[in-house]
Formats: sequence, C-alpha cells, structure tokens
Amino acid sequence: MCGIVGYIGREQAAPILLEGLSRLEYRGYDSAGVAVFDAGTNTLAVHKAKGRIQVLSDQLHGGADLNSTVGVGHTRWATHGAPSDVNSHPQVSRSGRIAVVHNGIIENYAELKSFLRTKGVPFRSETDTEVVAQLIEHFYEGDLLAAVGKALHRVRGAYALGILCADCPEQLIAVRKDSPLILGRGEGCNFIASDVTAILRHTRRVSYMEDGELAVLTRDGIRCYNHLMQPVEKAAVTIDWEIGAAEKDGYEHFMFKEIMEQPQALRRCLSPRIREGEVVFEDVSLSGDYIKNLRRVCVVACGSSYHVGMAGKYHLERLTRIPVEVALSSEFRYMDPIVDQNTLIIVISQSGETLDTLAALREARRLGGHILSIVNVVGSSIARESDQVLYTWAGPEIAVATTKAYTTQLALLSLLALWLGRRLGTVPDQDYRQMIAAFQELPDRMEEVLSRRDDIQYFASNYFNHGSIFFIGRGLDYALGLEGSLKLKEISYIHSEAYASGELKHGTISLIEDGTLVVALSTCGRLFAKAMSNVAEVKSRGANVLALTVESHREEMARTADAVMAIPELHELLLPCLGVVPLQLFAYYVALMRGCDIDKPRNLAKSVTVE
Repeated sequence: MCGIVGYIGREQAAPILLEGLSRLEYRGYDSAGVAVFDAGTNTLAVHKAKGRIQVLSDQLHGGADLNSTVGVGHTRWATHGAPSDVNSHPQVSRSGRIAVVHNGIIENYAELKSFLRTKGVPFRSETDTEVVAQLIEHFYEGDLLAAVGKALHRVRGAYALGILCADCPEQLIAVRKDSPLILGRGEGCNFIASDVTAILRHTRRVSYMEDGELAVLTRDGIRCYNHLMQPVEKAAVTIDWEIGAAEKDGYEHFMFKEIMEQPQALRRCLSPRIREGEVVFEDVSLSGDYIKNLRRVCVVACGSSYHVGMAGKYHLERLTRIPVEVALSSEFRYMDPIVDQNTLIIVISQSGETLDTLAALREARRLGGHILSIVNVVGSSIARESDQVLYTWAGPEIAVATTKAYTTQLALLSLLALWLGRRLGTVPDQDYRQMIAAFQELPDRMEEVLSRRDDIQYFASNYFNHGSIFFIGRGLDYALGLEGSLKLKEISYIHSEAYASGELKHGTISLIEDGTLVVALSTCGRLFAKAMSNVAEVKSRGANVLALTVESHREEMARTADAVMAIPELHELLLPCLGVVPLQLFAYYVALMRGCDIDKPRNLAKSVTVE
C-alpha cells in the first residue's frame, strides 16, 4: 500500500526513482510522483500524475528530463482526497522548498491544518501529507533536522516519510513510525525504500529502521537517530535472493508465475525442517516446560493468512488437544482478549508489516502472551518484534493475490502443529511417521496438480460469466473454501461467498436458483457422504456444481456434480495445501477471461500498512 523510493548519489536520480517505483507497483496505487533538486535553479522540481507510473515516466521521458542526483518518489493509494495530480505525492510546502513523500495516516491532520491556517498557511491538496510539509516549513529556521524533529513532536499517527529540502541538497531525511522503511547502502550512493524490491538492482546491503527513528542520508553515509535524537548504530544485512525472483521470467502474470513456483517454495520451506524422519525447528526455542504448560493458542492474522489460521485450528487442536482461537487482527484489540503467560500467540503475515496484525501483536505482548510469528519477509517489523520467528522462505511474492505465501504458511503451521503434538505426546508414533512422509510427498503431489492446469482452464471457460458464486464445504474444506472464494473475488470481481455446508439450510440456500454456480469442496473422506448430500441439495434447486475432491471419489462425485476437479490422495490434514491450487488456477483463468488486471486488482494493495 503506497511506495517510497529515495536516492542520493552521483548518478541521475529520476530514472532510478522511476525504475524503483515500477518495482513497487504490486503494492497498489492510483498515482505517482517524483521530486528532485534542480541545481540549475536551486529549486525542487516536482512532477506528479494520476494513473500508472508509465504516465509519469512518459511525461519525463524515463527521467531523462530531470538532471539531478538527489530525489524522492512515491506511488500513492488514496486515503485522504481522491486520486488526482494535486493529491499525489510528493506534497510540498507553500514556498516549494520542502517536499515530502508519506506512507501511513496522520491522525491529527485536521487539527494541525487548522493551526497552520491560523498562521496564514494556504493548502492546495486534500491530503494529510501536505500538513507534514507545511508544518516542517513552519518550524524551519535554517536547521532542517531541528524543524523535522519539532514537526514530528506534533504529529500523531503512522508514517514513513522521505523529506527533501531545496536548501539542503546534499542530504535526504527518512523517518519511520508504524510504517515500514528501509535504508539501502551503496557505494557513493544511498537509498530509502518501503520495500527492498525497489532498490535491489542497486544494492543488497540494507538496514531496517525501527519505530521512532530518523535517518540522514548523504552520498557517503547514513546517520541514524532515535526518538530522542540520540545517535544509534544500524547494522546492515545482505539480501540473498536474486532480482530475477521479483521479475516475471517469461510468464504473462506474476500471479501465474507464483502459482507455478509453489512446489519449489514448499521444498525450501519444509526440507530443512525435516531431518532423518524428525521435525526440526532450530529457530524455535520453546522449552518443554513451556509447551506442557500451554493452556491456549490464539492465531492472529488478516485476509488469506486468517484463512491459514482457520485451517491451522483443525491441525493444532487435533494434534495437540489444546484449545485454539482464530482472531482477525483488526478485531483482536477490541475483543478484550484473554491472554496470559500460558497463551501462545501465533501471528501470521506475508509481509510482516501488516499494521492491524502488528498492533494485535503488541497488544498480545502487553497482556503477557508469548509471540511466535510466521512471516515471509526477513527482518520485517513483525519478525523483529516476535519472541520466535518461523520464516516461510517462499521468496518474493509480487502479485497482490497471495498464492505461494498462503501454501507455505499453511504447510509451516501444519508442521508446527505436528512438532508441538510430538512434544506433548498427543501424536501416536505411527501417525507421526505417516505425516512426515506426507510432508515429504507434498511438493511432488502439488506438481501433479499443476500439470493438470489445462483442465482447470477448461472449467473456467465454462463458468467465467457467472455473476455470483458460492463455495461450500465441511471441516477443513470449509476453511479451504474461504480462501478459494477470496481468490476469486479479489482478481475477477465476481461476487463470491464461502459457507460451511451445514449452514446452507439456515438461510444461504435461499440464494440458490437456476444457473447459480456452487463450488462444492469434498476432500475429506470421512465427510464425503455428507458432502454428496449437500451437492444433491443445491442441484435440486437448479445449481450448477463444480466439485473438488480426491481421485478415489472422482467417479462417484461425477454422477451428481456437473464437473469435477480432482487432486491426488494425501494425508487428510495436508489436502488443503493441494486443494487450494485448483482454486487458485480457477480464479486466475476466470479473471484472465474477464480481462481483469490480475496482478494489480482494483482498490487492493499487497501490504496493508494503514488501518
């Protein structure tokens, strides 16, 4: 959600900024802009445009029109003020001497705006960001750092800021509070960015800013300060994945590439953690006494990660016999949650920067819970603030609609449940060995599913013009349906809902009429008879049924359903990892046939860093 890039060095800044912004498109945005220092006029040159980055790039001939070696760029996702050239970032002060790019929300912007207006300050935009630029100028008396400090003392909210001043062209200022911002360290140049993908082509050495920190970047170095303006040392880490991992590599869409990458992502996630028939978590240090004293587990997440938690609840309770609650991050703080030292909080986030999830983590920590996070992005805020971290190692995920992050999260949570159950003595040895074997088979079985993608494309061609689609299932299939439904609505814009099959007769069946498409999920063998009853129930009311089941039940299901997708046999608890793949492909092909912007669906962002 929104993207920031800043550069100071010896090369032309604008092309670097535009290229960096293009690598942040997946985050979601509706306008883009850059500000650079023009040495010829001793002013800031600001250029902004509503729409895609290409519009801005065409205006600037790829940045060649701007001869400068320092600047900031931004992609905006509208919160305050409609998408427009005026509301785009960078926002500038009334003199035009200070430019600001901003991710997050300034909660007291209206109050600050009223204060500044009493001082005769005019406003051009509807944004909360302009308030920051005007406030810095209000306090500016020749010392930019002091002015920034005074301004931030008055600001409440979440923000990542990049600040450029025409009077200080030899420096770039960065500030972070509750919104991600990293520092990139190059040779004779330095960077700021909201995501490492923006600067990876230029440097692999990065430092992660903590809340309340401020950084001053010059061509030759970076100075960092805490909220008291005391100097702090920032360690640098090296990013080890290749830039090609964040490129399409010949695929038409990132989403399809990432669907196809799932078997390999699972191998990276699982193989190092299964050794000689045992689950090994070297990065988790939960003592035997702590595990034995566990009284409750709470999984906290948003979106697809929440659906991982819904499936994980079945795994955790079945394998550990400990009560498990799954909570939406955005609701957790308002539930008056019951958390104590014997509560394990499992926090799940692809980006590790989801603001609602981060806030829930902090509330759980305040209440005394032990935090174990499952994240993909190394060094992210959630990872740094957790007691224990399990990385999915899925590699960069660029498409807004998650695929490989979901499957690796689910596999890792399932493996964690098995590991905990083994230590609690609640998993019989034979069951443990069977599950270990199933985890090792999982990537190969997923490759089998992907090899049948032409069948899924055919089904999509038959059903892509439906206006409303329902997913039904029981147990783990219900949890799977939640994710399948979300994938479809995210990228195809078709209204879709998922229901527990047993709830049909409690109201939902009134929506079933002639031609309604129902995706019936039945991968759990012990519930197959009940699933068949639900298929007959919706068929009798005129529904078209596309079913998902395992190979051994394909023929029987085909006697009633209109079409059947089948997945290989595997341990019941791991079937959701396989079953989600046909649903991902179905959503992808439906969206493709409807002409949708698959990687960047409307109104959505990859990393949700505002509430």
